[in-house]
Amino acid sequence: MAARRTLYKTQGTCSQFIEVEIDDDDIVREVSFMGGCNGNLKGISSLVRGMKVDDVISKLDGVRCGAKNTSCPDQLCRALEQARKA
Repeated sequence: MAARRTLYKTQGTCSQFIEVEIDDDDIVREVSFMGGCNGNLKGISSLVRGMKVDDVISKLDGVRCGAKNTSCPDQLCRALEQARKA
């Protein structure tokens, strides 16, 4: 099964990049964040591994970090959308 891997440059978050890999069935295979809150982001990565992209997006889209208009989980949704198009 082929996988699509994308390196996404985040906007408005402490993390700078998110690397995602999804397979042809739109299942999240790997997620890694560069920068940001290490423990929290490792936890998010672990939780979404094996989930369908649509399920991750439905749960995390629009999550905010404090007064920011986005968050690392919200940016993960953008990264998954980009990977899906790759």
